[in-house]
Amino acid sequence: MIRINEISLPLDYDDETLKRAAAKKLGIGVQHIVSASLYKRSIDARKKQQIMFKAAVDVAVDRDEKSAASKCRSAAVVDEYKYELPVAALILAYSGQRPIVIERGRDVDSRTRDVERFQTLGILDTSSNVQFGEGGAGTFSDGKLNTGTKDARIRKVLTEFAENGAPKEILYLAKPHIGTDMLKTTVRNIRKKIISLGGEVMFETKLTSLKASDGRLTGAVFEKSGEKFSLDTNDLVLAVGHSARDTFDMLKSEGIHMEQKPFAMGVRIEHLQSMINKSQYGSFCESPYLTAADYKLAVHTSGGRGVYTFCMCPGGTVVAAASEEGRLVTNGMSEFARDKTNANSALLVGISTDDFGSTDVLAGVALQRSLEEKAFALGGGNYHAPVQRVCDLLAGQKSAALGSVIPSYRPGYTLASLDECLPQFMTDSMREGLIMMDKRLSGFAYGDAVLTAVESRSSSPVRISRDESMQSVSMRGLYPCGEGAGYAGGIMSAAVDGIKAAEKIIESTKL
Repeated sequence: MIRINEISLPLDYDDETLKRAAAKKLGIGVQHIVSASLYKRSIDARKKQQIMFKAAVDVAVDRDEKSAASKCRSAAVVDEYKYELPVAALILAYSGQRPIVIERGRDVDSRTRDVERFQTLGILDTSSNVQFGEGGAGTFSDGKLNTGTKDARIRKVLTEFAENGAPKEILYLAKPHIGTDMLKTTVRNIRKKIISLGGEVMFETKLTSLKASDGRLTGAVFEKSGEKFSLDTNDLVLAVGHSARDTFDMLKSEGIHMEQKPFAMGVRIEHLQSMINKSQYGSFCESPYLTAADYKLAVHTSGGRGVYTFCMCPGGTVVAAASEEGRLVTNGMSEFARDKTNANSALLVGISTDDFGSTDVLAGVALQRSLEEKAFALGGGNYHAPVQRVCDLLAGQKSAALGSVIPSYRPGYTLASLDECLPQFMTDSMREGLIMMDKRLSGFAYGDAVLTAVESRSSSPVRISRDESMQSVSMRGLYPCGEGAGYAGGIMSAAVDGIKAAEKIIESTKL
């Protein structure tokens, strides 16, 4: 096929518009275009008076492709991407490996009920929550699939999602997302596919120790319903997530080499979505062809510390994401429609290993816990979150009332001064960062915007050391991967990392 880049499309384009635009780029009559389909599409909002879509379009023509493409600088003949292995657990299942997936939490349907109970009644289940359970922390998120990773395996991940219930548009949108409502169906279908291919999935089963001989993994011990059992295996993919703190403790006690890793912490910031739309789209802000606007901001303060937004959730909510009793954590979530009143994102401050205050490999976890405990106490000790208006943070005073933005966090919130639960270097950095970001996105430092503490789980403060074979430097056969192991930063990069681990295992079985 011919892929044509840099095609501008009006917001109300249709299939015929695609064909005409492709024909014009190639300099041929539209009757010679056999088919045209989107490969990528993004919003071009650089000119607020003329917002358009910018697209890459795949076309088939009724003539020699190379000759047709040669007449357009932005066109090239491409082959359709195909995953080459005998097609992560799904990749292993495709290759006939019959993987056993061990999940400490519950299946996605049971987990959804547990999360709703926590958000409604404040009753936390430490084994089934926003962090733990089928699909991991990504299940209760915006389901963003955009990534800075350029790995070709991304196409495989997107295809699997689309084949298992995700909207087909993720295959061409520049910033695809699934939404937590559709993610639940998608992860359930992926589990069913793994099982249909000979795999097995065990829920409410926790890894408690490893078995090894001469530096080589020989098995693992698990606990289910209070009973321990072991499984013999020479290959274990350790995709534990960034909140598996007890697993980090176990790995440390087992002598598995880990290292401190810089990360970031902060708060969730909420604005009215209508204000973000107005800032990003101008007079087009109410166009039915445009989705809820997003943003991505990053600055460096005068002291050199980075402040940035992360995991922006258009038309979403701030969710209770605690996984340990007596500690309060926030995260962001959107459903596919992104149609809630508020927009939210993490407003994070860079945390270096020098901030940990200790050389212990788990000192970053201890720092996270200390802030989560302070936020829990400041909120009232009942999982209500401390919140503060932006204008009050900037003025250094406790919030006495809310304005136009009402916090979406459940089970509740408490007006507070975030200086009482966050270290001064963080609140000072946020104050400076807000003013700087407002110059890039008008209204970002709007006084009525709401800050909810604490966002402490943006990434793992630990890296489980591995070599080029993706195996632990301490134990052959142990494959640390994904966010918790310190090698990914979102759904897509974690999925790609999992595929790479699966590939290494498949390669080793052929030797």
